[in-house]
Amino acid sequence: MIILPMPGSEWLDRIARDLHGAAGAVEVHRFPDREARVRITGAVGGEHAVLVACLDRPDDKVLPLLFAAETARDLGAASVGLVAPYLPYLRQDRPFQAGEGVSARLFTGLLSRAVDWLVTVDPHLHRISTLAELFSIPAEAVHAAPLLASWIHRHVEAPLILGPDAESVQWVASIARLVDAPHAIFGKRRSGDRRVEITLPDLAAYAGRRPVLADDIVSSGVTMAAAVRALRAAGWPAPLCLAVHAVFADGAHEALRDAGAAKVVTCNTIPHPSNAIDVQHLLADAVSRRLSRCHARELRA
Repeated sequence: MIILPMPGSEWLDRIARDLHGAAGAVEVHRFPDREARVRITGAVGGEHAVLVACLDRPDDKVLPLLFAAETARDLGAASVGLVAPYLPYLRQDRPFQAGEGVSARLFTGLLSRAVDWLVTVDPHLHRISTLAELFSIPAEAVHAAPLLASWIHRHVEAPLILGPDAESVQWVASIARLVDAPHAIFGKRRSGDRRVEITLPDLAAYAGRRPVLADDIVSSGVTMAAAVRALRAAGWPAPLCLAVHAVFADGAHEALRDAGAAKVVTCNTIPHPSNAIDVQHLLADAVSRRLSRCHARELRA
C-alpha cells in the first residue's frame, strides 16, 4: 500500500507507521484565483492508495481530496481508500424546511463515487443508524468510547457521566457502562444555532460524584457550556468536558472554560490543544482489516 496524507493531515503519522506502508504525499497548489491543482508523489501504480484527510472546515479540503482520489486512479492505483478521522456534513440528515438539500446524502454520495472504501471515527449520526444507509461503498466507523472510558478511569474518581442533550445518550450510556458509573441526560430546547435552553435532570442521588460531560462532537459549544453553567449554578463541582471531535467553532473552547469547565479533553480526530486521547491505532487497525480483505479477494481471483 501507499499512504497519501492530504495537506494539513501529515500529523496523522502513526497511521502510516502502524500500517508499514510506503509513504507518499499529495501536493495542492493554489492558483491566484484559488483553483486547486493536485499532484501525487510516490509510486502509486499497482498499490492500494490510502488517502488520509482531516476534514474539519471541509469546504476548502473536499475538492482537492476528490481530485487526489481520481488522480490516484489515473496513476494506476489498485484501489483508493479514505481515512477520515472526522467526517463532516452529517448533521443535515433530512430536510427541515421545504427546499433544503440533505447534505449527509449529498456529501456521502460524492465520497462513494470517489473512493472504494472509507474508515472514520464515531460519525455524527442520529436519525440515520449506520453508515451503510448513506454510502454505496464499504464504510466503517471505529468507536472511541472505550478510549474515553479508559481516560476517565485513570483520571476521575467516582464519576457521574452526563450527556448535554438527548442526542448524546448513545455515547454517554456506553462510557458509563465501561467505567461502571451512573449516567443522566440533560433536557434541551434549541431556538437557533447559538441559542439553547438546558434543563438539569434530578441528580440528588449522585451527590459526591464528579460530573463528566461527554458528547461525540463540540461545534459551537453552546449546549455543553449551558450544561456546565447549569451544574455550577446547582452547586456541583466544576465538570470535566469530554468529546470525540474537537470541531470548536470560533470561541467555543474558550466559552467552555469561561462557563466553568475544569478541563476539556478530546480525541485527536481534529488537531487541537485539548487533544489527550489518541485514536490513530483504531484507524490503522481498521485499514489493515480492510486491505486484508482486499488482498484475500485478489488471491481468490
